[in-house]
Amino acid sequence: MSETAKPPAAPLRAHAEIDLAALRANVRSLRAKAPGAAFMAVVKADGYGHGAAPCARAAVEAGAAWVGAATPEEALALRAHAGLPADVRIMCWLWTPGGPWREAVEAGLDVSLSGLWALREAVDGARAAGRAARVQLKADTGLGRNGCQPADWPELVGEALRAEREGLVRITGLWSHLACADEPGHPSVAAQVERFREMTAYAERQGARPEVRHIANSPATLTLPETHFDLVRPGVAMYGLSPGPELGSAADLGLRPVMTLSASLALVKHVPGGHGVSYGHHYVTPGETTLGLVPLGYADGVPRHASGTGPVLVGGKWRTAAGRIAMDQFVVDLGGDDPGPGAEAVLFGPGDRGEPTAQDWAQAAGTIGYEIVTRIGSRVPRVYVNE
Repeated sequence: MSETAKPPAAPLRAHAEIDLAALRANVRSLRAKAPGAAFMAVVKADGYGHGAAPCARAAVEAGAAWVGAATPEEALALRAHAGLPADVRIMCWLWTPGGPWREAVEAGLDVSLSGLWALREAVDGARAAGRAARVQLKADTGLGRNGCQPADWPELVGEALRAEREGLVRITGLWSHLACADEPGHPSVAAQVERFREMTAYAERQGARPEVRHIANSPATLTLPETHFDLVRPGVAMYGLSPGPELGSAADLGLRPVMTLSASLALVKHVPGGHGVSYGHHYVTPGETTLGLVPLGYADGVPRHASGTGPVLVGGKWRTAAGRIAMDQFVVDLGGDDPGPGAEAVLFGPGDRGEPTAQDWAQAAGTIGYEIVTRIGSRVPRVYVNE
């Protein structure tokens, strides 16, 4: 992914503008929701498509003390290349056997462990590195993905404490993840929090002294103060998207979308009525009209599922993707307007200018806002403003 400090002189085919002032404001707003907890800025998946390194730096400037990544490769790249202060903690949690444990230990990462195999590989990495591994034990309190089941927790805790006494690991955290925090009043939330309290209390009775206990994701940070514990881990909310329609819009939650995706029309042409548009002719012009060609497609991350429904702002008016979205391009019916080639087509942004939002595209594609921003591909340059 290319990083451009400021917009280039020549117009781009398309670009995603990333407003780092909006990201910093979102971080400050989220921190205010959990004033007693440390803040982890989750920048996995290249910062949800926004650029991991610039977003991590901006979040730290706004008060984040931790940065979270999914894979060890993401975390190692952040430590090596993001220019973060040395005291910023970086955690990663999606490990598979044979991963770069020694490199993670040498880089001072906090690594998550969900089972004995991972603990044993972390210990081997610590021996190879000649220093203790910083580990966080993850409890499966009900999500059913990663994490240690309650029945296996005593064995994992016991072996981790033995390794800690030998100087091979330092247990820095105990944590879990919520399944339904974006559904207000869902009974699983209270059940998971109670189980988390039980599992952390057990570990502490056995002698664990974690620096942080954490379970709160974006929706929990925003709406469930009882989940904040010692640290919160907002992800999508940091980028200004609502974590769930049931919780309200981004504006309702005091958040501002960070990404604006736009393109320059590649062509505007007049066509007669009855003219088929794009593959399969799923759209046929109802009368004489003008068509605009948007040079973005599913290879750039524009969802093909939004064919016929995806909204675009051109010339101050909402248009809709006419016919199928192709690999590199799609068409909008301009209804006789002729803004000319090079006119701006805004697929989504904060909505200030009347443009659609990522949530509008999510509704059009039958998905979630997370997917819309995260899937925007590397052919689309990121242009950073307000650095």
